Amino acid sequence: KMAYVGDGNNMTHSLMYAAAKVGMNFAAATPEGYEPNVEVVANAKADAAATGATVTITHNPMEAVAGAAVIVTDTWASMGQEAEHDARTAVFRPYQVNWELVAESGDPRCIVMHCLPAYRGEEITEDVFEEFANVIFDEAENRLHVQKAIMALVMGG
Repeated sequence: KMAYVGDGNNMTHSLMYAAAKVGMNFAAATPEGYEPNVEVVANAKADAAATGATVTITHNPMEAVAGAAVIVTDTWASMGQEAEHDARTAVFRPYQVNWELVAESGDPRCIVMHCLPAYRGEEITEDVFEEFANVIFDEAENRLHVQKAIMALVMGG
């Protein structure tokens, strides 16, 4: 199971679609008013039904991460939302990825991922980030190669 904790944004949508398509259970925990797009959720649930997976949306981060092998988060204020930073921080504080949340997964091999940039002490604690830095930076590097491949394909190379 993959769990996403944070804003119901483009990252949530992408992860939800990908998990559903490959038959992986997915749960997202977002604050009220920050849920993923309802049409995206409906489409992902239809994909999940076809692959035997589940898609769950909740406001409870502990519920979302229960049984997760992977926990993913993202910045609370994405590009273009900088003016909302302080308000978002107050709303998202209970959605911080910290050791208490990771332990709730119940899986001692659970890993944490972050699409970067990370604001340590906000969406993820410094110690959790450092514990999983190798995974987080590998994720960033792999995204670079995928983006380069897409550019080459689009440009006809």
